Amino acid sequence: MTEDGVTLVVRAAEKRDAGRGIARLPEAARRELGVLSGETVVIDGKRETVAKMWPARPGTDGDTVLIDADTRANAGVKIGDSVRIQKVAVEDARAVTLAAPSVFERTSVSQDTIETVVKAELRNRPLQIGDRVRVERLGGATLVVSETNPETIVRVTDETRVEVTGKPASGAAATVRDAVKSVTSGDSSSQRPATGVTYEDIGGLDDELELVREMIELPLSEPEVFAHLGIEPPKGVLLHGPPGTGKTLIAKAVANEVNASFTTISGPEVLSKYKGESEEKLREVFQDARENAPAIIFFDEIDSIAAKRDDSGDLENRVVGQLLSLMDGLDARGDVVVIGATNRVDSLDPALRRGGRFDREIEIGVPNEVGRREILDVHTRRMPLADDVDIDRFASRTHGFVGADLESLAKEAAMTALRRLRRENDELSVEGLTVTRADFDAAMATVEPSAMREYVAEQPTKGFEAVGGLDDVKQTLERAVTWPLTYAPLFEAAATDPPTGVLLYGPPGTGKTLLARAIAAESGVNFIHVAGPELLDRYVGESEKSVREVFDRARQAAPSILFFDEIDALATNRDSVGSDSGVTERVVSQLLTEMDNAADNPNLVVLAATNRRDALDPALLRPGRLETHVEVPEPDIDARRAILDVHTRNKPVSPDVDLDDVAAHMDGYTGADVAAVCREAALRAIQDVAAAYEGVTANEHADEVSITRTHFDAALESVRPTMV
Repeated sequence: MTEDGVTLVVRAAEKRDAGRGIARLPEAARRELGVLSGETVVIDGKRETVAKMWPARPGTDGDTVLIDADTRANAGVKIGDSVRIQKVAVEDARAVTLAAPSVFERTSVSQDTIETVVKAELRNRPLQIGDRVRVERLGGATLVVSETNPETIVRVTDETRVEVTGKPASGAAATVRDAVKSVTSGDSSSQRPATGVTYEDIGGLDDELELVREMIELPLSEPEVFAHLGIEPPKGVLLHGPPGTGKTLIAKAVANEVNASFTTISGPEVLSKYKGESEEKLREVFQDARENAPAIIFFDEIDSIAAKRDDSGDLENRVVGQLLSLMDGLDARGDVVVIGATNRVDSLDPALRRGGRFDREIEIGVPNEVGRREILDVHTRRMPLADDVDIDRFASRTHGFVGADLESLAKEAAMTALRRLRRENDELSVEGLTVTRADFDAAMATVEPSAMREYVAEQPTKGFEAVGGLDDVKQTLERAVTWPLTYAPLFEAAATDPPTGVLLYGPPGTGKTLLARAIAAESGVNFIHVAGPELLDRYVGESEKSVREVFDRARQAAPSILFFDEIDALATNRDSVGSDSGVTERVVSQLLTEMDNAADNPNLVVLAATNRRDALDPALLRPGRLETHVEVPEPDIDARRAILDVHTRNKPVSPDVDLDDVAAHMDGYTGADVAAVCREAALRAIQDVAAAYEGVTANEHADEVSITRTHFDAALESVRPTMV
């Protein structure tokens, strides 16, 4: 080992580095140590451990080292601690023995297979006696290095003999025996408690994770800081957001990192039909936590036992009251912290949501593109990906996907690859099997984004090139929709708010819905298409609830465009409505309220379309709501010619067809009418070829299909114009 070294602050590793024994150093520290990529360094915290040095990405803080949870546990440090980094010489290992009793207890896989997998995971990795390593391909099992030959810092190579045993080697040091014992028992006093989740297993939630750490890690690990400040440490944190975004995962990771006992409580297991038993179970949970402090009590789906007391029965009211009393009775030392998780935060009893109980509420939302990229990194880091797989591409295509959806996507892609292998080979040999882009494309077709399950969410692929004419309308839409999403800093510099909503109006068939889809494709954002009548319900309050929910979903999936088609069915003038039990008035009022709230979110754009603008409620059309009104008119001859170009682009049109002349004979035809004419002309061309040959033999003459002027003339006779 060299005498020189650098002192750096520990930070979490990159997602793809988890479990690989890598320490990423900033360039200045690398130069000071004189260490090259792939060389070995010693990390000296409460204990010493070794790792392979890789350079940190540009922009990383110059006084930090990025190491994963396994390396942090081996060094006896946590995020924020300081460690000493030194360069060290390493020898190639002739043999390495690892103790892993839990692997043999919970699997029927042969020892040869286990040792092959472990050797592949450890290849080129530096190790020393007492180090713990996690092997994700064995279900995340943790192994302890109990013996090496030579007995120094070694590197596993292709020639190294790797042996995995169910117990420590005879004569192993006490530290090895203790490490094996803590790994197998899941003892909360060890550096790796039983939850098995680390910060590197959570993608796309760095900011939220930092807030949770601030509220939970500090009170449990450094309570003296709060004593010095003269304040009580936080007692509870409420995590809320859509299902599958990582609320439970965050709680488990924090418990792992702070070295605390972790108790998970789900609502149904607390409730009992016998009076007083539910409250007694809650008291026992808190008592056990105090006895095993520092401790975290995690209430998953807390809304199932702590709903508003006004809406609940006697049992639920008593449970809520007991929970409030227990949280008030928590010791001021902060050695017990309560975490609650729910996707129905508004249904919780308000008394729980005040300071001194749940001190902070943290929203765990739907991840953006960068977050989805990190999550996919987590779930594909041990996957043999083919060269044609572009993770960035799939991150950009998965609007509305939460972490659980992306995990399902990765699993489904792997299963698709496995099914492909079984079709191609009689014997199931995975040698050389990779997961390809086609496998991910097939998985994309089967995995539905749960954040948008109630309403159809899509990302249209046909942009303005699919819309003929309407150049002025396209420009207005681009300014109102695309600019706020693309040029947010420019709007900020001009101290100007973007338009909150856009109304497309005009005769039927002129392309209003097509334009809405096209601007979504041009902007590259999520598109939520809502037909006005589908939000209406015969039960009082349900229609207003549907309006609230669709806006909530759009906010969660932002950046997004929320498109109300035929909005006149939903928001007619309140002064002119007949006897509808007041449902129209309530729906319009709810819609106005939601649009006012949407004005604060620049990543949510509301589009609406109607052919009856005069029927809409005037309050909806004022500035601040649907303030930009864009007329989509009947197409003139130039627009009809452009629409013909769009709809004949890939059709076998005969050279004798003069599309300019066809457009001149289309007075009164809307865009939908022009599309219908082109479709009818193509059908007549198909009919001619089908009639010329008998039966299915006509399919052999597909190259003879040609759309002539005669076919267009017949189609014009068949399809009558809308605007006549």
